[in-house]
Amino acid sequence: MTNLVKEVSEKITEAHEAGEATEFIRHQYTVDEKTAYAVQDTVVSALSAAGQGELAGYKISMTSAATQAIANTHEPAYGTLLTSHLLKSGETVSLSSLFSPLIETEIMFILTEDLSAGADEEEVLRKSKIAAGIEIPDSRYKDWFPNFSLADLICDNTAVGRVVVSEPVDPPSFEELANIQMELFHNGAKISEGTASAVLDNPASAVAWLSRKLAANGKALTKGMVISSGTFISPLVAEEGTYTVKYSNLGQVEITFTA
Repeated sequence: MTNLVKEVSEKITEAHEAGEATEFIRHQYTVDEKTAYAVQDTVVSALSAAGQGELAGYKISMTSAATQAIANTHEPAYGTLLTSHLLKSGETVSLSSLFSPLIETEIMFILTEDLSAGADEEEVLRKSKIAAGIEIPDSRYKDWFPNFSLADLICDNTAVGRVVVSEPVDPPSFEELANIQMELFHNGAKISEGTASAVLDNPASAVAWLSRKLAANGKALTKGMVISSGTFISPLVAEEGTYTVKYSNLGQVEITFTA
């Protein structure tokens, strides 16, 4: 481990432990993408060692041109999910236990078999079930969205907070998957809607991208992993109350926030 990786990972890990947001790492360090993923691995290992669980899967960030433009990049980024990050539909979360959480509507992929390195969309669908999901991004930086850089985001595990997963079902065809419609409700009032094609044209394509990216970093997607595939909409600030997301031909998922 280089001194740079050690220093940056300690800075972010300390923010976790203290429960206090920190400044963007770019204000003090110059970090390239390879180093940023090394920082992420170190932070995740520290969190796991501190009792936050084992490797459970991955999340995919910046699956739209708009969010990629924020970070001045041409592709998504990934974060690492631990078992402590996963919630079941219907659970309750305290906002005070998080930093600055957002709401994103995402389809979850649950792998039923190991994926080969660089798996294509057909293999992804053949070896997965899918589920209605909500991602709750949450960063350790002050005033983080939309002010992060690519290095900031990757070092902070792409703002992994919590991921809410409903009951898995068999996936539809590739074409049908892209056309899944989403409606988001807060305390029963509809506040947003979207279509799965907003996620790299198809959420299965996002998972295929992840498979290639992980293979390049010496990692693999294996049976049982959960993958949060990318948001249908721009993130919304999480507020007290109940969020319900309904997906056509897939089902719904729900999470309640208390103070």
